[in-house]
Amino acid sequence: MEQLADLWARVTAPSPALDALPLWVALAVAVLAVLPPVWRHSRHAVTIVHEAGHGFAATVTGRRLSGIRLHSDTSGVTVSVGRPRGPGMALTLLAGYPAPALVGLGTAWLTGIGHAAAALWALLLLVVLVLVQIRNWFGLWSVLVAGAAVFAVTWWAPTAWHGFAATAVSAFLLLGGVRTVGELQSARRREGRGRRGTTDADQLSRVAGLPGIAWVGLFLLLALACTASGGALLLRLPLALPAA
Repeated sequence: MEQLADLWARVTAPSPALDALPLWVALAVAVLAVLPPVWRHSRHAVTIVHEAGHGFAATVTGRRLSGIRLHSDTSGVTVSVGRPRGPGMALTLLAGYPAPALVGLGTAWLTGIGHAAAALWALLLLVVLVLVQIRNWFGLWSVLVAGAAVFAVTWWAPTAWHGFAATAVSAFLLLGGVRTVGELQSARRREGRGRRGTTDADQLSRVAGLPGIAWVGLFLLLALACTASGGALLLRLPLALPAA
């Protein structure tokens, strides 16, 4: 019980608000992480969250999750068993691209209200849930590295560093969520659309009827909305105008 109490104390430990300099440094780190040449490495983290989104949606809609594979080219695939059409399949396909921005927004919210440690532990839990579904060696290595990095910060870093790390990760996921939507449309142009396209947007167009570009637009709107809201939370800006 003492160990559980110590763990709970770590999870719920309040984190002081960042001063202006470390805040802007954390945001600069996030920006650098989505720019070349760093992006070809850091994108693996966004892929982990993307595939976690597919896996979560598959599970909550009653599909049987068969496993997740992550590849060295930063792509990934989540395999689930169930009806090839219908709401469950549509929601499973839909959940991938919004996932990084939504997780980034949640991380920004917890960080903004002074619970950066809880945000980092929530990210660690997400990584562990993905880990048990990994079905290839590269994916196992990628998730273990990500999990080890998050655990090291949550367990050994001083409390003052929790806010910095959570801010950087949140901003990175928000920006990465926007960038991957742009890459989605580029991939659609390269491989063709409609019946031949294999992207999530093109698969959604065949399952749910709307054209692929409409799904790309929806993904982009969600990512931009999350980024604007998450940025306001991290900067502690008001999210709405005061009442007249």
